[in-house]
Amino acid sequence: MIAYKFLDQNRVAPFTRIRWPEPGEWLDSERVELCLSGVHACRVVDLPYWLRTELWEVELGGDVVEGERLVAARRGRLVRHIEAWTDRAAEQFGRSCAEEARRRAAASPNLEEYAADAEGAAGRSPQFAAFATARLAELQDGVAGYQAERERQARWLADALELL
Repeated sequence: MIAYKFLDQNRVAPFTRIRWPEPGEWLDSERVELCLSGVHACRVVDLPYWLRTELWEVELGGDVVEGERLVAARRGRLVRHIEAWTDRAAEQFGRSCAEEARRRAAASPNLEEYAADAEGAAGRSPQFAAFATARLAELQDGVAGYQAERERQARWLADALELL
């Protein structure tokens, strides 16, 4: 299965701090249990939840376990570095979220603080700008609004990074 993996600088996994091997070399795990063990990655629709410094296309091997916002397998390897995911792309993504938050806040002035939070975070923390915008959408339209906004964000990333 082809999936994606956000890593910190130098191919370091954000939670386990494991440094992934060179592209093409397998990273193996004894077992697979979502959020506990295995090689974790995400689908395109999951990307907005996992933003980090580097983005890689990965190949997962063995049985793949699918979770709500991630996938895991017994092994995985880096296929290619997504060069389009840069600091500038991250900032542009954050700004796209802030623009959506501002558009939404215009219809709900009582939620202005969420738009202000998204705007303030857009350049320095696109993860937070994305979350604040999704939360604003949820307050307006319920859980479906949150999901729709996260899907909008995933489409933005897929288009900007030419993933599909």
